[in-house]
Amino acid sequence: MSGNISLGRIGGVEVRVNWSWLIVLALIVWTLADGVFPSQNPRLSGNTHLAMAVVAALLFFASILLHELGHAWEARREGLEVDGITLWLFGGVSQFKGGFPSAGAEFRIAIAGPLVSLVLGVVFVLIAIAGLPSAVDGVAAWLGYINLALLVFNLIPALPLDGGRVLRAALWQSKGDLGWATRVGTDIGRVFGYLFIGLGVAMFIFQGSFSGAWLAFIGWFLLQAATAEARYIATEAALHGLRVRDLMVRDPVTVDGDLTVGQFMDEVARSRRFTTYPVVDGGRPIGLLAFGSVAALPRSEWDSRRVREAMLPLERVPLLTEDETAIDALTALSSPTSNRGLVVEDGHLAGLLSITDLTRALELRRSRPSTGESRPKLGV
Repeated sequence: MSGNISLGRIGGVEVRVNWSWLIVLALIVWTLADGVFPSQNPRLSGNTHLAMAVVAALLFFASILLHELGHAWEARREGLEVDGITLWLFGGVSQFKGGFPSAGAEFRIAIAGPLVSLVLGVVFVLIAIAGLPSAVDGVAAWLGYINLALLVFNLIPALPLDGGRVLRAALWQSKGDLGWATRVGTDIGRVFGYLFIGLGVAMFIFQGSFSGAWLAFIGWFLLQAATAEARYIATEAALHGLRVRDLMVRDPVTVDGDLTVGQFMDEVARSRRFTTYPVVDGGRPIGLLAFGSVAALPRSEWDSRRVREAMLPLERVPLLTEDETAIDALTALSSPTSNRGLVVEDGHLAGLLSITDLTRALELRRSRPSTGESRPKLGV
């Protein structure tokens, strides 16, 4: 997702927040302060209701983060590399590199998040009935309810929800066919998506309920996510067995970062025209130079500007290894701003890989039947 801000690492897992999270945070605070808490605790002041709402909203997202950490930490126990957790509009999403090693591993990773929500829900309910001040038990009661509601929603047996992954793991285990199990899970996900959209629209039209619009929005998300899941598993099956080393361009034409743009045009581009050139300094890669960015420079600046000033710096370039799977490389290069990556081994340039190389391989292998492992992406 674009627009993410890193919050640091918790237990070795990077945590990011998307700007869309702020929208939901504001909506939750407004709903709680204006409706839920005044109805639940009418004797408290408006300022107290607002403070309760802020605390409850922040603890709710902390609960979602713990839910996702449950997925991530269990994934690490199963040997998967965790790419990170992102909090966004629909809650949170955990992303892992590589595929589930087995149906049992997928089950354990998928169920870890709901178990965390169950524990949190029970703890908050116990706090709510402990006879504490009304502001405290009001917040705790809502958090207990919302965590248990989150648990129930996530256990709906529809991909990409946790319940859908639990179902897929069971089907995968019983039949040994991940592709078939995925198709069943995504079909169920689409059914629930259409159901939520229809129910949400009906609630909005006939009851004037804003929650109906939100339910329809969730249904749309489920529909899109289920379709993307099915598309991904088909793509992964087509690329199964391929690694970066099989597709990359070895010994690409490189450019010294200290050349002027004019020298580059005269000495390199004139005889060897490509769309992108790796930029090196002392044999080590330092960035990528797109021919389009050079062509956009005024001719009068070619002799004063150096290649390193016009290039995309290394920190903004996807870095790949020769042993990385083709499907993981496809994910890394899918952004419109980073559709080419440098293949680096021990700090030295080994090759260049573009999204075009991957899509060409995908087209060639699409009709070949194969089995693959799903790239996990668990969300709330």
